[in-house]
Amino acid sequence: MNLNQLYKKCTAILEQNNIENAAYESQCLIEKVFGFDRAHMIAFGNHEADPEKELLISQFVKRRLNREPLQYILGEWSFMGFEFKVGEGVLIPRDDTEVVVCLCLDFLKDRQCKKVIDLCSGSGAIAVALNKIAKANVTAIELSKNAMNYLNKNIALNQSSVKAMKGDIFECYTAFPDSEFDLIVSNPPYIITSEIPQLQPEVQKEPVMALDGGADGYDFYKCIITHWSKKLKYGGALAFELGEGQADSIKTLMADSGFGNFKISSDFGNIQRAIIGTLMRK
Repeated sequence: MNLNQLYKKCTAILEQNNIENAAYESQCLIEKVFGFDRAHMIAFGNHEADPEKELLISQFVKRRLNREPLQYILGEWSFMGFEFKVGEGVLIPRDDTEVVVCLCLDFLKDRQCKKVIDLCSGSGAIAVALNKIAKANVTAIELSKNAMNYLNKNIALNQSSVKAMKGDIFECYTAFPDSEFDLIVSNPPYIITSEIPQLQPEVQKEPVMALDGGADGYDFYKCIITHWSKKLKYGGALAFELGEGQADSIKTLMADSGFGNFKISSDFGNIQRAIIGTLMRK
């Protein structure tokens, strides 16, 4: 079987099993195993596929049919131009998260001091992006042992100076002095507990502790606004990624705790996906 035939076979199997973007996913798997991008496929598509690599492709397709996320199978994913190792036990970086990163970059661009803490850091996508693009001094907090493993790998992979710390954000705020940071950012768990069983099968393969935001989806937001806001300098900013329909409630919680000058940004699906506000009073 040549590469073109293998690609078509993979695409057909994925399509028959209702995998969206089957052609794109097939190309990703071919590139992962053979190292051929689309341009190389055009040039070398008639070359015979190595049997061992063909078998590996077959194994990857079976994993995908079991609804294992494509990103886990590939073992890495890109975010804002940087590569991140991903796998079981860590939340996959998503394009939606770029919205909150862009709000943070806009806030940091005119500040001389850029001391940032990223809460519930996961793979480190936000932390690394802010460190590399804004040249910010970033501390990343993560509780999960598995996610910490990926966080440290990704800091090294991207030659970043992010400082990774293992900690529970519901407790470890006591380890940091007040008025310490210029920016606090978080993509916290925000899915309502009862809604997790209804999520896409691929999402349910991701760690529940990175998804579950409690009975109303607001547990982590409330903790961060209540306890971590004190760690901001006056005029510093707090930024969150948001779940669908959460923007107004989070804005109210932040306003009640002394924040103002809000900016809310939407993702490509026109969902209000991120908010940032500055601390106007203690």
